[in-house]
Amino acid sequence: MNTDVTAYIARTKPWQAEVCNALRETVHSGLEVEEVLQYGKPHFVQEGRNVAVLHVAAAKVSFMVFDAGDVEPVPGLLRSLGSGDRKVVDIREGESADLPFIADLLRRTAGHNQ
Repeated sequence: MNTDVTAYIARTKPWQAEVCNALRETVHSGLEVEEVLQYGKPHFVQEGRNVAVLHVAAAKVSFMVFDAGDVEPVPGLLRSLGSGDRKVVDIREGESADLPFIADLLRRTAGHNQ
């Protein structure tokens, strides 16, 4: 675990830290990744390629995966960014992250890189 990522999470609101730590654990339980702080945000990197990124905003935590062009968006759960190669799950205060869905999403988008 990267101390810069730990510090990033520690600076968030308590509910956001709880979500971030659950997402972080989900990533590490399913993939062998390195954590790095890039562009001010925690990135999970596998073999030099970005797999996922955490972003904390005022009212939500966003978890973005890369190489997700083949994954269909799910209304209310998973949205596309840009050309659709990146997909995002947003979690707001009072909501629970769908960790089994996210673990499956990671297997589908990054698992092939292991």
